[in-house]
Amino acid sequence: MKNKKRWLALGMAVMMAAAAFMTGCGGNGGSSSDSGSTGSAAGDAGSSAAESAGEASDSGKADASGGSVYYLNFKPEQDPQWQDLAKAYTEETGVPVTVVTAASGEYETTLMSEMGKSGAPTLFQVNGPVGLANWKDYCYDLSGSDVYKELTSEGHALKDGDAVAGIAYVVESYGIITNVTLLEQAGYKVEDIQSFEDLKKVAEDISGRSGELGFTAFTSAGMDGSSDWRYKTHLANLPIYFEAQDAGSALPESVQGTYLDNYRQIWNLYINNSTCDPSELAAKTGDDSRNEFLNKEAVFFQNGSWEYGNLTGDGGFTDDDLAMIPIYVGIGDEASQGLCTGTENFWCVNKEADEADIQATLDFMYWCVTSEAGTTSMGQDMGFVIPFKSAIETSNLFVKQDAEMTAAGKTPIAWFFSMIPSEEWKNGVGSALTAYAADQTDDNWEAVKSAFVDGWTTEYELAHQG
Repeated sequence: MKNKKRWLALGMAVMMAAAAFMTGCGGNGGSSSDSGSTGSAAGDAGSSAAESAGEASDSGKADASGGSVYYLNFKPEQDPQWQDLAKAYTEETGVPVTVVTAASGEYETTLMSEMGKSGAPTLFQVNGPVGLANWKDYCYDLSGSDVYKELTSEGHALKDGDAVAGIAYVVESYGIITNVTLLEQAGYKVEDIQSFEDLKKVAEDISGRSGELGFTAFTSAGMDGSSDWRYKTHLANLPIYFEAQDAGSALPESVQGTYLDNYRQIWNLYINNSTCDPSELAAKTGDDSRNEFLNKEAVFFQNGSWEYGNLTGDGGFTDDDLAMIPIYVGIGDEASQGLCTGTENFWCVNKEADEADIQATLDFMYWCVTSEAGTTSMGQDMGFVIPFKSAIETSNLFVKQDAEMTAAGKTPIAWFFSMIPSEEWKNGVGSALTAYAADQTDDNWEAVKSAFVDGWTTEYELAHQG
């Protein structure tokens, strides 16, 4: 690396406060988004795949005068599409493109490992301001790049002072994915659910008649590492968001826990009206939850727009079977609430890479968001809403429903979880939620509150000490 001291300092910072990456989000996302899917760098295979990527990058530099690209992808659920897109670009331009996908929940660890090697990623991502704090010294200023000029809004740029350190490449939504067909078999319609009280009434009725109906209300709220991000991050966004609205800020330094009773009641609804006993959640995975939904064992499945392809591919559901409704927790004017919509996916270019590789990476990014092949892959195959001028309309039902809700005047819930101070905070909340699920006492919920409120203060101070 060009700056060894900077690398050592970064290593210490990341160990103290890992960036708030998930799933999947999901991922990542995720969404994270931190999806429960496995990518090309899962587990031990991730190390060898990443090492191979470094070798490929080195050989690419030797073979291509225009440089090469090494993209460390965050989203396991889109790994096949990125592999295909990289291959198509190489066939069209002759520029080598290697895509390595980090395992679910392992992006930050993989990124740190890869950045310390020769042939480090030329294209990587951060989740927002917290993630940027760890990696800003490695971010090339994109303000003069062609891909930056393609953004539809300045709001999709992640800035470090006047420099553009990252640009959002996807906007996503999450909520409660609903099997409309099963819901109607139970005697209800999506329109019947406009608030937490409505959701509670419907869910408890379905759960109470599960023997008769042949299905229950919710899929398992798995707290295995492939699934827990849905609750310690995505569900936790709701009390964080509403508290931020009250405070008129992003609450970076502390939270008060104003809406943790609401967090408790939606968590109780999930875990007490699902496909398994709450004591079993520690071992339940993201795949378990998805498969329960696919097998029509439950009506409701908290997840995001990134799941659309998994649910509709290979003879799965049709659009007529599905809907996404907001996550109602009993706060404010819920009839006017929309889906949770935002991004934690910002592309960054490694300024420590060779100049030829930087230019090759910028060219690849531009091609992805302007060419027919790139925009079709991202908008159709990956199901993304991409915030670029050449974006095509996506076929993703959940994305369309988000747009319809917004057009109807419903207010989307912004993604405030990018302000979570560390991965350790999420782990603390997740552990406390799991313990509470197994033994739902007030004392155990107090442990959730402590992890949420006191843990935030502790982790924020650790991340900003010095």
